[in-house]
Amino acid sequence: MKKLEILYQDKYLIVVNKPADVLSIPDRFVPEKPNLLDILRKEFGQVWVVHRLDKATSGVICFALDADTHKALSMQFQERKVKKLYHALVEGCPLSEKGEIDRAIAAHPTIAGKMMPSSKGKAARTDYRVLTRYRDCALLEADIKTGRTHQIRVHFSSLGHPLMVDPLYGKREALFLSEIKRKNFRLGKNTEERPLLSRLSLHAHSLEIQHPHREELLQVEAPYFKDFRAVLNQLNKWNAL
Repeated sequence: MKKLEILYQDKYLIVVNKPADVLSIPDRFVPEKPNLLDILRKEFGQVWVVHRLDKATSGVICFALDADTHKALSMQFQERKVKKLYHALVEGCPLSEKGEIDRAIAAHPTIAGKMMPSSKGKAARTDYRVLTRYRDCALLEADIKTGRTHQIRVHFSSLGHPLMVDPLYGKREALFLSEIKRKNFRLGKNTEERPLLSRLSLHAHSLEIQHPHREELLQVEAPYFKDFRAVLNQLNKWNAL
């Protein structure tokens, strides 16, 4: 794995840009899998987990560097005083420029690891707005008011707009340039097409917290990774409205 991109650091906390397909914390069953917590502890010593991102989601994530900071930040997350914005590339495009999804989420009764909207589930709310409309898809900003498992993925799928790349709630494991360029696509002879994006089309774009030891609001943004940028560049070129 390449060196981590540190977005903010002081003696109390560290904020990094998590690559996709890297765990936030050690795996319960295979603890030797690469994960942010182990990587950071090797470099900074003791590090405390404040919140997590799904393995397949990239973007901004925060860790504490002492117990007091961990307690203060954890309280902010628990009391929902933190603002987290995600950018999601989804199938199709919502009719409204912005909206609110207020649907409880529960575990799927027969598919392990999958969630679903359910009146018997835990309350969940996602506010969203359209950032860019394309012919076949859209880039949305999601402001999650609760932190349920797979919340954004479940909520957007329930609208009929699942993530462009999401094998569990959508229809793709990967996105190829041929799907964007269509009739304009040409593949060289004896060449196998490689995917533009082979992980969730979801990025934790920004995090806003109250600094636990200073009277200031800390706002950190995480740049897109190369694969996400490549998809947006191709969409702007071949799929723009």
